[in-house]
Amino acid sequence: MNALEKLRNKNTEGKFICVGLDTDYNKIPSHLKELTNSLYEFNREIIESTSDSAAAYKLNFAFYENFGPEGFKELKKTIEIIPKDILIIGDAKRGDIGNTARMYADSIFNYFGCDASTINPYMGEDSVQPFLEFENKLNFILTLTSNPGSVDFEKLKIENGDYLYQQVIKKTAEWNNNNNCGIVFGATHPEELKNNIVQIGDLPVLLPGVGAQGGSLEDILHIFLKANRLNFLINVSRGIIYKSSGKDFARAAAEELNILNSKVKKELNM
Repeated sequence: MNALEKLRNKNTEGKFICVGLDTDYNKIPSHLKELTNSLYEFNREIIESTSDSAAAYKLNFAFYENFGPEGFKELKKTIEIIPKDILIIGDAKRGDIGNTARMYADSIFNYFGCDASTINPYMGEDSVQPFLEFENKLNFILTLTSNPGSVDFEKLKIENGDYLYQQVIKKTAEWNNNNNCGIVFGATHPEELKNNIVQIGDLPVLLPGVGAQGGSLEDILHIFLKANRLNFLINVSRGIIYKSSGKDFARAAAEELNILNSKVKKELNM
């Protein structure tokens, strides 16, 4: 089963919430900090409690890289225990060219075994192409991100009258010859999403920014429902995995995910 099939299958089941495993050692329950593999044990319990309800998992590499070799071990072990029918997004936001990009792609897809990547396209097509050569994978290209600084570059007007992020949408559609491209579009920009949903077309959309960053789950769902395009993932990290700081953290995460899933199904009439 390729990456796009995994995403479509979960969406068909009414599952659209991606659980972000941005596992911060400083925020995990204190009883886990005594363990040598504390990040992995935290992730393991979260995954075991949520895998029946999650549409995908997104692992932010930065939260593991800062621990060096041991962090990478815990990242890889985490990926290995995620059920094979669930999309695994390696959120490393790579953005280099040539052999460097090829090595990054090889690392994310072959060594770590992720189904999908996130890519910064600032350096153009040759920073994306090595990832696209993995035809069975999926690549979410940063388009209009959820952070306040997105206005610095992504919302600049260019010569043809488009905003820069709109040009990224067009280019991503051009690069999508293998049906392995998607975009990252911040849930903090509902008006822009609504105005560009037709241009986005069938590209899968990864939407960060719901919850702590201020994005509205209901607004996003209404936009996709009205456009009759149910090919997206809403990423929620802190709002799920840190719902409790006690020993019941995994159960609390599962309960929060189920609440979100219920809201999604209600809004989408599923």
